[in-house]
Amino acid sequence: MDVVRPAYGETGLDLRVDPAVTTVVTPRHHPVPEPPEQVLRRALRFPVAGPPLRDRVRRGQTVAISACDGTRPQPRHLMIPAVLAELDGLVDLDDVVVLVATGTHRGNTDAELRAMFGDEVVDSVRVVNHDARDRDSLTWLGKLGADVPVWLNSEWVAADVRITTGFVEPHFFAGFSGGPKLVAPGLAALETVLVLHDARRIGHPRAAWGVVEGNPVHDDVRAIAAATGVTFGFDVVLNQDREVVAAFGGDLLEMHAAAVRTAREVAMRPVPQPFDVVVTTNSGYPLDQNLYQSVKGMSAAYQVVRPGGTIVCAAECRDGFPGHGSYREVLASAGSPAALSAEISSRRVTVPDQWQVQIQARIQADCRVVVHTSHLTDAELATAHLEQTADISRTVAEALAAAGPGARLCVLPEGPQTIPYVTGAVR
Repeated sequence: MDVVRPAYGETGLDLRVDPAVTTVVTPRHHPVPEPPEQVLRRALRFPVAGPPLRDRVRRGQTVAISACDGTRPQPRHLMIPAVLAELDGLVDLDDVVVLVATGTHRGNTDAELRAMFGDEVVDSVRVVNHDARDRDSLTWLGKLGADVPVWLNSEWVAADVRITTGFVEPHFFAGFSGGPKLVAPGLAALETVLVLHDARRIGHPRAAWGVVEGNPVHDDVRAIAAATGVTFGFDVVLNQDREVVAAFGGDLLEMHAAAVRTAREVAMRPVPQPFDVVVTTNSGYPLDQNLYQSVKGMSAAYQVVRPGGTIVCAAECRDGFPGHGSYREVLASAGSPAALSAEISSRRVTVPDQWQVQIQARIQADCRVVVHTSHLTDAELATAHLEQTADISRTVAEALAAAGPGARLCVLPEGPQTIPYVTGAVR
Protein backbone atom coordinates (compact mmCIF):
# COMPACT_ATOMS: atom_id res chain seq x y z
CA MET A 1 0.00 0.00 0.00
CA ASP A 2 1.08 3.58 -0.66
CA VAL A 3 0.43 6.52 1.63
CA VAL A 4 -1.06 9.75 0.24
CA ARG A 5 -1.25 12.80 2.51
CA PRO A 6 -4.42 14.84 1.89
CA ALA A 7 -4.59 18.39 3.24
CA TYR A 8 -6.54 18.54 6.51
CA GLY A 9 -6.54 21.43 8.95
CA GLU A 10 -2.97 22.55 9.54
CA THR A 11 -1.44 19.07 9.78
CA GLY A 12 -2.82 16.88 6.98
CA LEU A 13 -3.64 13.19 7.42
CA ASP A 14 -2.50 9.84 6.04
CA LEU A 15 -4.53 7.83 3.52
CA ARG A 16 -3.48 4.28 2.60
CA VAL A 17 -4.24 3.38 -1.01
CA ASP A 18 -3.57 0.61 -3.50
CA PRO A 19 -1.47 2.24 -6.23
CA ALA A 20 -2.73 -0.25 -8.81
CA VAL A 21 -6.24 1.23 -8.70
CA THR A 22 -5.48 4.82 -7.66
CA THR A 23 -5.08 8.06 -9.59
CA VAL A 24 -3.79 11.02 -7.56
CA VAL A 25 -4.61 14.41 -9.07
CA THR A 26 -2.37 17.21 -7.84
CA PRO A 27 -1.52 20.68 -9.12
CA ARG A 28 1.20 20.92 -11.73
CA HIS A 29 4.32 22.04 -9.95
CA HIS A 30 4.98 25.71 -10.58
CA PRO A 31 8.18 26.93 -8.91
CA VAL A 32 8.40 30.42 -7.48
CA PRO A 33 10.16 32.48 -10.17
CA GLU A 34 11.58 35.13 -7.82
CA PRO A 35 10.85 36.75 -4.44
CA PRO A 36 7.13 37.54 -4.23
CA GLU A 37 7.77 41.20 -3.48
CA GLN A 38 9.37 41.56 -6.91
CA VAL A 39 6.54 39.69 -8.66
CA LEU A 40 3.93 41.91 -6.99
CA ARG A 41 5.81 45.15 -7.63
CA ARG A 42 6.17 44.34 -11.32
CA ALA A 43 2.43 43.67 -11.68
CA LEU A 44 1.64 47.05 -10.14
CA ARG A 45 4.15 48.90 -12.32
CA PHE A 46 3.76 46.95 -15.58
CA PRO A 47 0.07 46.05 -15.78
CA VAL A 48 -1.70 43.78 -18.25
CA ALA A 49 -3.80 46.69 -19.51
CA GLY A 50 -3.82 50.42 -18.78
CA PRO A 51 -1.35 52.58 -16.86
CA PRO A 52 0.51 51.60 -13.69
CA LEU A 53 -1.29 51.97 -10.37
CA ARG A 54 0.68 55.03 -9.31
CA ASP A 55 -0.28 56.86 -12.52
CA ARG A 56 -3.99 56.36 -11.76
CA VAL A 57 -3.91 58.09 -8.38
CA ARG A 58 -3.74 61.82 -7.59
CA ARG A 59 -2.53 63.46 -4.42
CA GLY A 60 -5.17 63.84 -1.75
CA GLN A 61 -7.53 61.16 -3.05
CA THR A 62 -9.26 58.63 -0.80
CA VAL A 63 -8.55 54.96 -1.43
CA ALA A 64 -10.55 51.79 -0.74
CA ILE A 65 -8.83 48.43 -1.11
CA SER A 66 -10.91 45.25 -1.29
CA ALA A 67 -9.32 42.04 0.04
CA CYS A 68 -10.47 38.44 0.62
CA ASP A 69 -11.75 37.34 4.02
CA GLY A 70 -10.23 34.72 6.28
CA THR A 71 -11.69 31.75 4.40
CA ARG A 72 -9.36 32.44 1.48
CA PRO A 73 -5.57 31.89 1.40
CA GLN A 74 -4.84 35.21 -0.30
CA PRO A 75 -1.35 36.49 0.61
CA ARG A 76 -2.83 39.71 2.00
CA HIS A 77 0.24 40.29 4.16
CA LEU A 78 2.23 40.69 0.93
CA MET A 79 -0.29 42.25 -1.44
CA ILE A 80 -1.62 45.07 0.75
CA PRO A 81 1.87 46.35 1.74
CA ALA A 82 2.85 46.23 -1.96
CA VAL A 83 -0.12 48.44 -2.84
CA LEU A 84 0.57 50.83 0.02
CA ALA A 85 4.21 51.10 -1.01
CA GLU A 86 3.17 52.12 -4.52
CA LEU A 87 0.88 54.79 -3.08
CA ASP A 88 3.53 56.14 -0.68
CA GLY A 89 3.87 59.90 -1.01
CA LEU A 90 0.61 60.23 -2.97
CA VAL A 91 -1.94 59.15 -0.42
CA ASP A 92 -2.23 59.81 3.31
CA LEU A 93 -2.73 56.53 5.18
CA ASP A 94 -5.59 58.18 7.06
CA ASP A 95 -7.39 58.29 3.69
CA VAL A 96 -7.00 54.55 3.06
CA VAL A 97 -9.47 51.86 4.11
CA VAL A 98 -9.01 48.13 3.57
CA LEU A 99 -12.40 46.47 3.20
CA VAL A 100 -12.56 42.77 4.00
CA ALA A 101 -14.81 41.39 1.24
CA THR A 102 -16.78 39.02 3.42
CA GLY A 103 -19.79 38.64 1.11
CA THR A 104 -22.28 36.99 3.48
CA HIS A 105 -19.60 35.40 5.69
CA ARG A 106 -18.96 36.51 9.28
CA GLY A 107 -16.52 39.30 9.92
CA ASN A 108 -13.00 38.46 11.02
CA THR A 109 -11.83 39.14 14.58
CA ASP A 110 -8.96 41.48 15.39
CA ALA A 111 -6.68 38.50 15.99
CA GLU A 112 -7.68 37.00 12.65
CA LEU A 113 -7.14 40.31 10.86
CA ARG A 114 -3.66 40.58 12.31
CA ALA A 115 -2.87 37.05 11.17
CA MET A 116 -4.28 37.83 7.72
CA PHE A 117 -2.72 41.27 7.10
CA GLY A 118 0.06 41.60 9.63
CA ASP A 119 0.24 43.99 12.59
CA GLU A 120 1.82 46.78 10.54
CA VAL A 121 -1.13 47.01 8.15
CA VAL A 122 -3.77 46.74 10.88
CA ASP A 123 -2.01 49.41 12.95
CA SER A 124 -1.41 51.84 10.07
CA VAL A 125 -4.69 51.82 8.10
CA ARG A 126 -8.34 51.18 8.90
CA VAL A 127 -9.35 47.59 8.22
CA VAL A 128 -13.14 47.14 8.10
CA ASN A 129 -15.21 44.00 7.78
CA HIS A 130 -17.93 44.41 5.16
CA ASP A 131 -21.39 43.60 6.53
CA ALA A 132 -23.89 42.49 3.89
CA ARG A 133 -26.76 42.76 6.38
CA ASP A 134 -26.12 46.34 7.58
CA ARG A 135 -28.26 48.46 5.25
CA ASP A 136 -26.90 51.67 6.81
CA SER A 137 -23.42 50.81 5.47
CA LEU A 138 -24.61 50.16 1.90
CA THR A 139 -25.36 52.36 -1.12
CA TRP A 140 -28.03 51.65 -3.74
CA LEU A 141 -26.66 51.64 -7.31
CA GLY A 142 -29.68 50.39 -9.28
CA LYS A 143 -30.31 47.20 -11.20
CA LEU A 144 -27.35 45.95 -13.20
CA GLY A 145 -26.50 42.91 -15.29
CA ALA A 146 -29.48 40.59 -15.71
CA ASP A 147 -31.75 42.60 -13.42
CA VAL A 148 -29.60 42.29 -10.28
CA PRO A 149 -30.50 44.80 -7.51
CA VAL A 150 -27.12 46.21 -6.53
CA TRP A 151 -26.22 47.58 -3.11
CA LEU A 152 -22.49 47.99 -2.44
CA ASN A 153 -20.41 48.95 0.57
CA SER A 154 -20.73 52.73 1.00
CA GLU A 155 -17.05 53.26 1.79
CA TRP A 156 -16.17 51.49 -1.44
CA VAL A 157 -18.63 53.58 -3.47
CA ALA A 158 -17.49 56.87 -1.91
CA ALA A 159 -13.74 56.31 -2.42
CA ASP A 160 -11.96 58.22 -5.17
CA VAL A 161 -9.75 55.20 -5.91
CA ARG A 162 -11.01 51.60 -5.75
CA ILE A 163 -8.51 48.73 -5.85
CA THR A 164 -9.42 45.05 -5.81
CA THR A 165 -6.88 42.54 -4.51
CA GLY A 166 -7.46 38.80 -4.68
CA PHE A 167 -6.26 35.46 -5.92
CA VAL A 168 -7.52 33.43 -8.85
CA GLU A 169 -8.45 29.76 -8.71
CA PRO A 170 -11.29 27.71 -10.22
CA HIS A 171 -14.62 28.38 -8.50
CA PHE A 172 -17.37 25.80 -8.24
CA PHE A 173 -20.14 27.91 -9.76
CA ALA A 174 -18.63 31.29 -10.63
CA GLY A 175 -15.96 29.76 -12.89
CA PHE A 176 -12.96 31.45 -11.26
CA SER A 177 -12.41 33.51 -8.13
CA GLY A 178 -10.72 36.88 -7.88
CA GLY A 179 -11.14 39.94 -10.07
CA PRO A 180 -14.70 41.28 -10.14
CA LYS A 181 -15.81 38.98 -7.31
CA LEU A 182 -13.99 41.34 -4.95
CA VAL A 183 -16.72 43.87 -5.72
CA ALA A 184 -19.78 41.64 -5.84
CA PRO A 185 -20.50 39.44 -4.03
CA GLY A 186 -17.55 40.47 -1.84
CA LEU A 187 -18.77 43.99 -0.99
CA ALA A 188 -22.45 43.55 -1.85
CA ALA A 189 -25.66 43.50 0.16
CA LEU A 190 -27.36 40.28 1.14
CA GLU A 191 -30.15 41.08 -1.34
CA THR A 192 -27.62 41.42 -4.16
CA VAL A 193 -25.85 38.18 -3.27
CA LEU A 194 -29.12 36.25 -3.07
CA VAL A 195 -29.96 37.21 -6.63
CA LEU A 196 -26.44 36.57 -7.95
CA HIS A 197 -26.60 33.11 -6.40
CA ASP A 198 -30.24 32.26 -6.98
CA ALA A 199 -31.47 28.84 -8.08
CA ARG A 200 -31.77 29.82 -11.75
CA ARG A 201 -28.19 31.04 -12.01
CA ILE A 202 -26.62 28.30 -9.89
CA GLY A 203 -28.59 25.63 -11.72
CA HIS A 204 -27.40 26.78 -15.15
CA PRO A 205 -25.15 24.21 -16.89
CA ARG A 206 -22.43 26.82 -17.43
CA ALA A 207 -22.34 27.82 -13.74
CA ALA A 208 -19.42 25.47 -13.21
CA TRP A 209 -15.73 25.15 -12.42
CA GLY A 210 -13.55 26.95 -14.95
CA VAL A 211 -16.36 28.55 -16.99
CA VAL A 212 -16.47 32.35 -17.18
CA GLU A 213 -18.05 33.44 -20.45
CA GLY A 214 -21.71 32.48 -20.69
CA ASN A 215 -21.78 31.65 -16.99
CA PRO A 216 -24.78 33.66 -15.69
CA VAL A 217 -23.16 34.14 -12.28
CA HIS A 218 -19.88 35.47 -13.61
CA ASP A 219 -21.54 37.46 -16.39
CA ASP A 220 -23.45 39.45 -13.78
CA VAL A 221 -20.43 39.76 -11.48
CA ARG A 222 -18.43 41.29 -14.35
CA ALA A 223 -21.29 43.58 -15.31
CA ILE A 224 -21.59 44.97 -11.77
CA ALA A 225 -17.86 45.65 -11.43
CA ALA A 226 -17.70 47.28 -14.87
CA ALA A 227 -20.72 49.49 -14.26
CA THR A 228 -19.71 50.67 -10.78
CA GLY A 229 -16.04 51.30 -11.49
CA VAL A 230 -12.74 49.79 -10.35
CA THR A 231 -9.60 51.90 -10.61
CA PHE A 232 -7.14 49.00 -10.57
CA GLY A 233 -7.36 45.24 -10.25
CA PHE A 234 -4.59 43.19 -8.63
CA ASP A 235 -4.64 39.37 -8.53
CA VAL A 236 -2.20 36.55 -7.89
CA VAL A 237 -2.06 32.86 -8.78
CA LEU A 238 -0.71 30.48 -6.14
CA ASN A 239 0.92 27.07 -6.37
CA GLN A 240 0.08 24.10 -4.15
CA ASP A 241 2.32 25.51 -1.42
CA ARG A 242 0.33 28.78 -1.56
CA GLU A 243 3.33 30.64 -2.92
CA VAL A 244 2.95 33.41 -5.47
CA VAL A 245 3.85 32.09 -8.92
CA ALA A 246 2.34 34.95 -10.93
CA ALA A 247 0.76 38.37 -10.33
CA PHE A 248 -1.41 40.50 -12.58
CA GLY A 249 -2.45 44.13 -12.39
CA GLY A 250 -4.30 46.69 -14.45
CA ASP A 251 -7.75 47.26 -15.88
CA LEU A 252 -9.94 44.84 -13.97
CA LEU A 253 -11.48 42.59 -16.61
CA GLU A 254 -8.39 42.34 -18.82
CA MET A 255 -6.23 41.68 -15.77
CA HIS A 256 -8.56 38.97 -14.54
CA ALA A 257 -8.74 37.28 -17.94
CA ALA A 258 -4.94 37.00 -18.00
CA ALA A 259 -4.89 35.59 -14.46
CA VAL A 260 -7.59 33.06 -15.40
CA ARG A 261 -5.46 31.73 -18.26
CA THR A 262 -2.60 31.02 -15.86
CA ALA A 263 -4.86 29.63 -13.13
CA ARG A 264 -6.48 27.24 -15.61
CA GLU A 265 -3.07 25.82 -16.49
CA VAL A 266 -2.05 25.55 -12.84
CA ALA A 267 -5.23 24.15 -11.33
CA MET A 268 -7.28 22.11 -13.83
CA ARG A 269 -6.34 18.55 -14.86
CA PRO A 270 -8.02 16.12 -17.32
CA VAL A 271 -8.70 12.46 -16.45
CA PRO A 272 -9.80 9.81 -18.99
CA GLN A 273 -12.87 8.42 -17.19
CA PRO A 274 -14.98 8.75 -14.01
CA PHE A 275 -14.09 6.90 -10.80
CA ASP A 276 -16.04 4.68 -8.41
CA VAL A 277 -14.62 6.40 -5.33
CA VAL A 278 -13.15 9.89 -5.01
CA VAL A 279 -11.37 11.19 -1.90
CA THR A 280 -11.28 14.95 -1.62
CA THR A 281 -10.45 17.72 0.86
CA ASN A 282 -11.07 21.43 1.08
CA SER A 283 -7.36 22.19 0.81
CA GLY A 284 -6.72 22.32 4.55
CA TYR A 285 -6.78 25.36 6.83
CA PRO A 286 -8.12 28.04 6.38
CA LEU A 287 -10.31 26.68 3.59
CA ASP A 288 -11.68 23.73 5.56
CA GLN A 289 -12.77 25.77 8.58
CA ASN A 290 -16.40 24.74 8.16
CA LEU A 291 -18.67 22.33 6.33
CA TYR A 292 -20.23 25.15 4.31
CA GLN A 293 -16.93 25.93 2.60
CA SER A 294 -16.09 22.22 2.24
CA VAL A 295 -18.90 21.76 -0.26
CA LYS A 296 -16.32 23.08 -2.74
CA GLY A 297 -14.16 20.01 -2.15
CA MET A 298 -17.20 17.78 -2.64
CA SER A 299 -18.01 19.61 -5.86
CA ALA A 300 -14.47 19.09 -7.17
CA ALA A 301 -14.84 15.35 -6.54
CA TYR A 302 -18.28 15.34 -8.14
CA GLN A 303 -16.74 16.30 -11.48
CA VAL A 304 -15.16 12.83 -11.81
CA VAL A 305 -17.21 10.42 -9.66
CA ARG A 306 -19.50 8.02 -11.50
CA PRO A 307 -23.25 8.27 -10.84
CA GLY A 308 -23.97 6.26 -7.70
CA GLY A 309 -20.32 6.34 -6.64
CA THR A 310 -18.83 7.43 -3.32
CA ILE A 311 -17.21 10.73 -2.31
CA VAL A 312 -15.14 10.83 0.87
CA CYS A 313 -14.42 14.38 2.02
CA ALA A 314 -11.81 15.15 4.71
CA ALA A 315 -12.42 18.58 6.24
CA GLU A 316 -11.48 19.62 9.78
CA CYS A 317 -14.47 22.01 10.27
CA ARG A 318 -13.11 23.69 13.40
CA ASP A 319 -15.82 26.35 12.91
CA GLY A 320 -18.56 23.72 12.64
CA PHE A 321 -21.29 24.15 10.03
CA PRO A 322 -20.61 27.16 10.87
CA GLY A 323 -22.78 28.48 13.67
CA HIS A 324 -23.98 31.58 11.81
CA GLY A 325 -26.22 31.73 8.74
CA SER A 326 -29.00 29.38 7.67
CA TYR A 327 -26.95 26.67 5.96
CA ARG A 328 -27.50 24.02 8.65
CA GLU A 329 -31.19 24.86 9.04
CA VAL A 330 -31.91 24.58 5.32
CA LEU A 331 -30.02 21.29 4.97
CA ALA A 332 -32.22 19.81 7.68
CA SER A 333 -35.45 21.23 6.23
CA ALA A 334 -36.18 18.31 3.86
CA GLY A 335 -36.27 14.57 4.33
CA SER A 336 -33.65 13.78 1.70
CA PRO A 337 -31.11 15.50 -0.56
CA ALA A 338 -33.29 14.82 -3.62
CA ALA A 339 -36.29 16.46 -1.96
CA LEU A 340 -34.20 19.43 -0.88
CA SER A 341 -32.75 19.87 -4.39
CA ALA A 342 -36.24 19.84 -5.88
CA GLU A 343 -37.50 22.32 -3.28
CA ILE A 344 -34.70 24.80 -3.99
CA SER A 345 -35.01 24.41 -7.77
CA SER A 346 -38.72 25.22 -7.55
CA ARG A 347 -37.75 28.44 -5.69
CA ARG A 348 -39.78 27.63 -2.62
CA VAL A 349 -36.55 28.18 -0.67
CA THR A 350 -34.79 31.54 -0.91
CA VAL A 351 -32.13 31.94 1.77
CA PRO A 352 -28.59 33.34 2.03
CA ASP A 353 -26.92 29.94 1.89
CA GLN A 354 -29.07 28.31 -0.76
CA TRP A 355 -26.29 28.14 -3.36
CA GLN A 356 -24.08 25.93 -1.20
CA VAL A 357 -27.10 23.88 -0.15
CA GLN A 358 -28.32 23.50 -3.72
CA ILE A 359 -24.99 22.18 -4.96
CA GLN A 360 -24.54 19.90 -1.95
CA ALA A 361 -28.08 18.52 -2.33
CA ARG A 362 -27.50 17.78 -6.02
CA ILE A 363 -24.24 15.95 -5.24
CA GLN A 364 -25.80 13.90 -2.45
CA ALA A 365 -28.81 13.04 -4.60
CA ASP A 366 -26.45 11.51 -7.19
CA CYS A 367 -23.92 9.72 -4.98
CA ARG A 368 -22.98 8.71 -1.44
CA VAL A 369 -21.03 11.34 0.51
CA VAL A 370 -19.00 10.44 3.61
CA VAL A 371 -17.20 13.08 5.70
CA HIS A 372 -14.20 12.87 8.03
CA THR A 373 -14.10 15.80 10.47
CA SER A 374 -12.72 16.46 13.93
CA HIS A 375 -15.36 18.95 15.06
CA LEU A 376 -18.80 17.64 14.03
CA THR A 377 -20.48 14.61 15.55
CA ASP A 378 -22.14 11.78 13.67
CA ALA A 379 -25.53 13.12 14.78
CA GLU A 380 -24.75 16.65 13.59
CA LEU A 381 -23.66 15.40 10.18
CA ALA A 382 -26.76 13.24 9.95
CA THR A 383 -28.91 16.40 10.06
CA ALA A 384 -27.14 17.38 6.83
CA HIS A 385 -27.83 13.89 5.33
CA LEU A 386 -24.11 13.07 5.58
CA GLU A 387 -22.24 10.06 6.95
CA GLN A 388 -19.18 10.30 9.18
CA THR A 389 -16.04 8.16 9.09
CA ALA A 390 -13.25 8.05 11.65
CA ASP A 391 -10.99 6.02 9.32
CA ILE A 392 -11.03 7.16 5.69
CA SER A 393 -8.58 4.45 4.59
CA ARG A 394 -10.96 1.73 5.73
CA THR A 395 -13.99 3.54 4.30
CA VAL A 396 -12.29 3.84 0.92
CA ALA A 397 -11.31 0.16 0.90
CA GLU A 398 -14.87 -0.87 1.76
CA ALA A 399 -16.36 1.39 -0.91
CA LEU A 400 -14.02 0.00 -3.57
CA ALA A 401 -14.87 -3.57 -2.56
CA ALA A 402 -18.59 -2.77 -2.75
CA ALA A 403 -18.14 -1.30 -6.23
CA GLY A 404 -16.84 -4.63 -7.48
CA PRO A 405 -13.94 -5.84 -9.64
CA GLY A 406 -12.13 -3.15 -11.58
CA ALA A 407 -13.23 -0.35 -9.23
CA ARG A 408 -11.04 2.75 -9.44
CA LEU A 409 -10.07 5.40 -6.89
CA CYS A 410 -9.21 9.06 -7.44
CA VAL A 411 -7.60 11.18 -4.72
CA LEU A 412 -7.66 14.99 -4.71
CA PRO A 413 -5.23 15.71 -1.85
CA GLU A 414 -5.54 19.46 -2.34
CA GLY A 415 -9.29 19.38 -3.00
CA PRO A 416 -10.48 22.31 -5.14
CA GLN A 417 -6.96 23.64 -5.60
CA THR A 418 -6.88 21.23 -8.54
CA ILE A 419 -10.09 20.63 -10.46
CA PRO A 420 -10.25 17.37 -12.42
CA TYR A 421 -12.53 16.92 -15.37
CA VAL A 422 -13.34 13.92 -17.55
CA THR A 423 -12.03 14.55 -21.04
CA GLY A 424 -14.90 15.36 -23.36
CA ALA A 425 -17.57 14.92 -20.68
CA VAL A 426 -20.15 17.46 -19.52
CA ARG A 427 -22.01 16.73 -16.31
